[in-house]
This record gives sequence, structure tokens and C-alpha cells, in this order.
Amino acid sequence: MVWLLLLSTLAGAAIGIVATLIADRNRWKREDAKDALRLRLDVYTQYTTAVKDLGDTLRALAAREHPSGDERALALREAFRLSGIATASERMWLIAPDPVVSASNSVFHCLRRIRDGYVDGVAVSSAEDHAHWEARGKAAARMRELMREDLGVGPLTERHSVS
Repeated sequence: MVWLLLLSTLAGAAIGIVATLIADRNRWKREDAKDALRLRLDVYTQYTTAVKDLGDTLRALAAREHPSGDERALALREAFRLSGIATASERMWLIAPDPVVSASNSVFHCLRRIRDGYVDGVAVSSAEDHAHWEARGKAAARMRELMREDLGVGPLTERHSVS
């Protein structure tokens, strides 16, 4: 009888320890998932901010008077290099799932085409410029859609859309 009491106590303790370990593991998994989500949100925010800022900078530089076409080209290339878009893109390649990486890469290439167009003398607000910006806008919208899906926040509603 004493052995039966001792065995039941040991069994209860073992069950309690296992249950605690399982609960701790589940809590760790949830925290790990939250940390990964926060990291992706940070990377996505950094990237979309770099995209917006670089676009604004490229357009402003292209609209400005430059002493020569070479000076204009140098200013545009330097702005691209200093924008942080390459670093943000590398972070994206390391952290984001494949569909988001592909979409962000499309946006990156659109911005390079805009830069290269301005370097080659495309005028701000010309038909070619509008086509480049429209392509960038569509690529960016698709990228944001995939980012929101990955973050689990769902699509933008009409009231959130920018006209």
C-alpha cells in the first residue's frame, strides 16, 4: 500500500512536470512567432519607407536644373546609392517569404528604371515618366498587398485607400 501511494505521487509529479514543459514550449513558440512577425513588420516598414523616400528624391532631382547631363546622372545615381534601398532590399531577401521578395524586387527594378530614365533625359511628367511611375505604383500596390497578407492584417478597405 505504501508503494502504491508513492507511485501515484511520482506519477502525478511526472504528469505535472510534463504539462509544465509542454506549456512552456507552447508559450515559447507563440513568443517566437510574435518576434518573427515584429521583425517582418520592421523590415517591411523600412523597405516601403525607402521606396517612398527614394521615389520622391528621384523626382525632385530630375525636376531640378543641373549644370550638365553628367551632373544630373551623378546626382541621381548617388541618391539611389545613399537612399538605403539596397540595404532594405537585402533585409527583405533574408526575412520575407518568396512572394514578398519577388514583389519587392519588382518595385526595386521599377525605381531603377525611373532613375535610368531620368539619367537618359526622360522629362518629369512626360508620357514615358508617367508609364514608369504607373508601373512602380502597380508593383508597390502588389507588394503591400502581399506584405499585409503575410502580416495577417488583411486587405486595405476603401476608407484606407489613398485617392
